[in-house]
Amino acid sequence: MAIVRHENKTVITMANDFQGDVKEFAMVIPVPTVLQREQIHIGDKALLEHLDAYSAARLVEYFDPNPCQMPVLEDSFLGGLSRKSAAVPEAARARALGVTVEAQYTVGEYDILILSAKQSTGLETWLRESGYRIPKGASRILGSYLKQGMRFFVAKVNLKEHAKLGYAALRPIQVAFESPKFMLPIRLGTVNADGPQELFIYLITRKGRVETTNYRTIKLPAAKELPVYVKDKFPEFYRDMFAQQVKKENLRGVFLEYTWNMSWCDPCAANPLSVEELRNLGVFWLNDGGRSSKGMARDAFITRLHVRYDAEHFPQDLFFQETSDRSNFQARYILRHAWTGSDDCPAAQEYRKRLRERHEREAQTLATLTGWNVNDIRHRMGLNGVGTEPPTRPRKWWERIWGD
Repeated sequence: MAIVRHENKTVITMANDFQGDVKEFAMVIPVPTVLQREQIHIGDKALLEHLDAYSAARLVEYFDPNPCQMPVLEDSFLGGLSRKSAAVPEAARARALGVTVEAQYTVGEYDILILSAKQSTGLETWLRESGYRIPKGASRILGSYLKQGMRFFVAKVNLKEHAKLGYAALRPIQVAFESPKFMLPIRLGTVNADGPQELFIYLITRKGRVETTNYRTIKLPAAKELPVYVKDKFPEFYRDMFAQQVKKENLRGVFLEYTWNMSWCDPCAANPLSVEELRNLGVFWLNDGGRSSKGMARDAFITRLHVRYDAEHFPQDLFFQETSDRSNFQARYILRHAWTGSDDCPAAQEYRKRLRERHEREAQTLATLTGWNVNDIRHRMGLNGVGTEPPTRPRKWWERIWGD
């Protein structure tokens, strides 16, 4: 369900995951006013599928480099700092300068580093030692961002294909009306429900994030590192993870999966909706002045909510309010592929030690999020097998004589 809302004007697009003979389908939705014929429209299911692809929970992947080789950053920093070719300092040096590489991954169209730092001088030193030529005055600007608790995004372009869209058999129904109440009637749908129902709500507003006022709105756990094998089990992972969160909230929570300005995304699971697509969803305030340089809508903010509900735990309809919070959030989960080379150096030995520790953390995280048995997870990961222990080297000839 997509809800477009500004002031007292609302446009709702409703689609159902219906199975069976379409002759048996019926939908009853309360509305706040008598609707004229012109207020009712048949929409395009592809628009909701595009919204889903753009805002859906997702996996991102990146690959550990060879620790015996010093990687080189190849692109500019913050769009205004040029770089010369130089090696990235080792992790120990970064820690000594108070710099932390919060994340390093390849996703969408970018290779990304996310940096945090304790002091601007340490960050500036790290950048210089990493090969960036920092202009005068940069330290003061970096410091102002650090005081705000901000991180730093370092990226280079890496183009990837975008998600593909499909079509469903039943097209959605759209209604447009005016009402001072910003709400969604859900109680009627519980009357003939066979157990809890699953509802995805895409709310598009002008100002910022939308939250429920009569139930708790909870952010889903996000930016968690998971075992690589979850890539082939992501639907199962997400289903069980969501069920755990619902249980934790005693079946009374409304869960936030995504918030973003529709004019861009980073990383993108799919392209943002175009101005034309948003207009077809009912975003009535857009005009030529509301477009970005790439033709995307600047003046549309999306909130994606996910709720599992029944009559016992959701005795009231959903009431919403629009906030001024325009911060970005997405239910994103990270896969880090281990380096599997056989090079041997002090850095590789330290890497293999830390890799075992990292794998154990990933196993514990997955067990906590889903309720899966941690020993089964460890077995699936092969924690005592390939990829977790350094490769066995041939014994030297003198070791075969005197070695234990």
